[in-house]
Amino acid sequence: MADTPILETRGITVQFGGHKAVKDVSIGIADGTITGLIGPNGAGKTTLFNTITGLQKPTAGKVFLDGRDITSAPPYKRARRGLARTFQRLELFVSLSVRDNLRVAGDIHNANGRARIDVEAETDRLLELTGLADIADKDVSDIPTGRARVVEVARALMTSPRVLLLDEPASGQTDQETDEFAELLTGLADQGLAICLVEHDIPLVMKLCSTIHVLDYGAILASGLPEEIKNDQSVINAYIGTEEEAV
Repeated sequence: MADTPILETRGITVQFGGHKAVKDVSIGIADGTITGLIGPNGAGKTTLFNTITGLQKPTAGKVFLDGRDITSAPPYKRARRGLARTFQRLELFVSLSVRDNLRVAGDIHNANGRARIDVEAETDRLLELTGLADIADKDVSDIPTGRARVVEVARALMTSPRVLLLDEPASGQTDQETDEFAELLTGLADQGLAICLVEHDIPLVMKLCSTIHVLDYGAILASGLPEEIKNDQSVINAYIGTEEEAV
């Protein structure tokens, strides 16, 4: 596990008119770790992801990937350098099979001139790794949302990323699917992949993440270990609540 972040944001601010959706946010994500990014709806989590991946230009601040300033790089160049993500709203080719969704990503990866992969072999490997082999030839439109979330992750993995950003990937999953998904992410991190997870399933975040950042009104409210975040009164008041309130 590396201590030096492969991905960093330094003082990222995103302003829409008079509203600051993200305020001076600095976080780091290291190889072989899972980092959590949590907070209430509208806290700026997805906006931060959009800024990291180049879909949103920051008002101030910089984004670094492997020590290189990528703040001005377009999304496709960031992807070529090893940045991949999933979306809060599923973005899949619903008229294609699960297998073909992965194949398309592999073909695009090869066409972009990075280290080429054997698309068929890598597709088969990832279908097995992610537990999708049994539905490989079904159209995405015919599978449950929870498993479609995993398809999106598998498709992202076809690009051989170094950093994987996941935006609410457990949404729509059953308890069993979430448990299997947690095992998948843990295994990927153990293999050295850097993962950042935006998720409202707090038990899942606490289970998976070595570091958690809490956003509230666009700013970092707290950062620390899961146990520290769980017991931080400001986080409890703003987002998590008490166990009694949950009941």
